[in-house]
Amino acid sequence: MALTTDVKAELVNIRNAPPTVRVAEVTAVLRFAGGLHSIAGRIAVEAEVDAEVLARRVARDLAELFGVRPEIAQIQGASGHDAARYAVRVIGAGETLARQIGLLDQRRRPVRGLPNRVTTGSQEELAGLWRGAFLAAGTLNEPGRSAMVEVVCPSSESAMALVGAAHRLGVTAKAREVRGMPRVVVRDAEAIRQLLTIIGAGRTAVAWEEMRQRREVRAGVNRLVNFDDANLRRSAQAAVAACARVNRALEILGDDVPDHLRAAGELRLAHREASLDELGHHADPPLTKDAVAGRIRRLLAMADKRAAHEGIPGTESAVPAGLDD
Repeated sequence: MALTTDVKAELVNIRNAPPTVRVAEVTAVLRFAGGLHSIAGRIAVEAEVDAEVLARRVARDLAELFGVRPEIAQIQGASGHDAARYAVRVIGAGETLARQIGLLDQRRRPVRGLPNRVTTGSQEELAGLWRGAFLAAGTLNEPGRSAMVEVVCPSSESAMALVGAAHRLGVTAKAREVRGMPRVVVRDAEAIRQLLTIIGAGRTAVAWEEMRQRREVRAGVNRLVNFDDANLRRSAQAAVAACARVNRALEILGDDVPDHLRAAGELRLAHREASLDELGHHADPPLTKDAVAGRIRRLLAMADKRAAHEGIPGTESAVPAGLDD
């Protein structure tokens, strides 16, 4: 929620936009945060928003652009823990305003989507449309698996219109339905940064991108650490298994072990954590890694052959349960 608040705080302070852009923005706010109501037989236009500063911005735009006098009412949350919300209402001139902004068609029928003049406007107007939609019903998640910009939409038609506007801005967005509610989501990290910049939340876009990069670096480090831990664990298990088999081989063969194979086996037991290359350096005279590996392999094979002939457990029986060879 902190990032969403940052975006909205940045957007609501944008000033001096052209009138057509302000119309697109306030139209989106009214469409995505409210709609039409019938009060005492008259059509009223209402938008319910989550911040007083946004309610005042909407009221000011409606007064300056359409010459109406909205009223602002504070709405208490359902419980004491819910934040207060604010309703912006136009009752007296509600029907006229609804026609002007495209919430009603010429036959007084509610429009389920967005006005065509808004969705086919200029790039600035499309940015204003998306800005209003985000201010009304948008959220920005932190970078990660669930990273996305999401706008909850009042209808599937408005969702598709918002997707189309995003595509005209060069941003990939998709419409989906969650628990019966249409939504528009932008998931790609670059697309999120681009959209935030386009609608006017440049500072938050930079902060979001920096957070994403930090998390990617941290995730990369964690993957390397986990990879190293796994390798160390496997190496330790392999060393325990190898030493257990060598020890069993020496028991099976007793005095019948050729000296060079016995020396290799004892070298393995004396330096349990050492690699084959390191074992070769400990040998006298020094041996190559392949030579050490070959001698230990022959030692185990000779012991297993003897064990099979005598009907006794071989070298594998000495490996503790749960360890890999």
